[in-house]
Amino acid sequence: MTWNEHTEQKCKRQVPFLDLKQINAPYMDELREAAADVVESGWYIRGNFCEQFENAFAAYCGVKFGVGVGNGLDALTLMLKAEIELGRLRAGDEILVPANTYIATVLAVSAAGLVPVLVEPDEKSFNIDPNRLASACTERTRGILVVHLYGRLASMAAICDFAKSRGLLVFEDCAQAHGARCAFGGNADAVAGSFGAAAAYSFYPTKNLGALGDAGMVVTNDAELARVVRALANYGSERKYVNLYRGVNSRLDEMQAALLLKKLPHLDAWNARRREIAARYLNEIRNPLIGLPEAPANPLEHVWHVFTVRLQSENARDALQKYLEGRGVGTLVFYPIPPHLQKAYGTELGNPGDFPIAENLAKTVISIPVNQVLTDEQVTQVVEVLNEFSC
Repeated sequence: MTWNEHTEQKCKRQVPFLDLKQINAPYMDELREAAADVVESGWYIRGNFCEQFENAFAAYCGVKFGVGVGNGLDALTLMLKAEIELGRLRAGDEILVPANTYIATVLAVSAAGLVPVLVEPDEKSFNIDPNRLASACTERTRGILVVHLYGRLASMAAICDFAKSRGLLVFEDCAQAHGARCAFGGNADAVAGSFGAAAAYSFYPTKNLGALGDAGMVVTNDAELARVVRALANYGSERKYVNLYRGVNSRLDEMQAALLLKKLPHLDAWNARRREIAARYLNEIRNPLIGLPEAPANPLEHVWHVFTVRLQSENARDALQKYLEGRGVGTLVFYPIPPHLQKAYGTELGNPGDFPIAENLAKTVISIPVNQVLTDEQVTQVVEVLNEFSC
């Protein structure tokens, strides 16, 4: 075998965690057309393409309104700030959030002038544990910000019932759950983002529905909230040079909106392929050292933004990551430091040991490739490599 043949064979064995170029490649003609249409339009901020995508994505989520913003963090922050402007929340109110979420969820609560209160996750679903909400509530608790972690819907029926009993607002962080759905409140096909007062989406390039840059959206059935979010994101203005609020500049630009419009019709098919791959992993990985995630009874509740497995210890997790990298399989450890242990918050959210489940998950989870461009052969390779692991 020549050096070039050996190198080519080795490259074929690589299974990257995520290859955005490959994901976008089949749609290059559509994306080029969209980009050209934007350039030729001469209108680049809050124009026709943004309006079309806002309407299309809101309809996809089964809600009345969508407001495009600059990114997912801004979407989270602005929906909370809008509730304050509307008098439904006040600065200093407490918002319950998962203890094992990405820092953006917590940052948004803080940026809005609210107080994040962490709640441990359920170890099977990785989502916020509804059974722990009551003990986290105080007289200052006014809302719950749910995160559909890794693409799986949280237990929304239980969470919303609890919130209703306490008079709390429910918000959703849907950054990883584009297209996840379940039966809820008489709707047989309720989509992530339609369960509470409002929801925030990120269209960061790595998401199930990803832009080619930063992009985000607030979705809601509340006309007043949508109006205030739109104004806050435009310097606090509904009419040029007339500022109603102390706003920011966070607008979904025409280019990203046009690109997302082209991608949206493919989302359900992409999610279906992710489910196929996840099903193979769940059925074919049979290594007792590797703890598999729990699949929901309704497969549609999970869009498998990532497929996360769990090891018995941090050393075993690190050994698995090193082993997989050596065998050509890409991995990623999501959130190795939980929010309450981040230097940015000092001891404000808690101290070491306060959230043992979140802390243990941070040390023991690792994610393996799952996306719509993985081939059956690549999935087989991942399965075989994982089944051969020992430490």
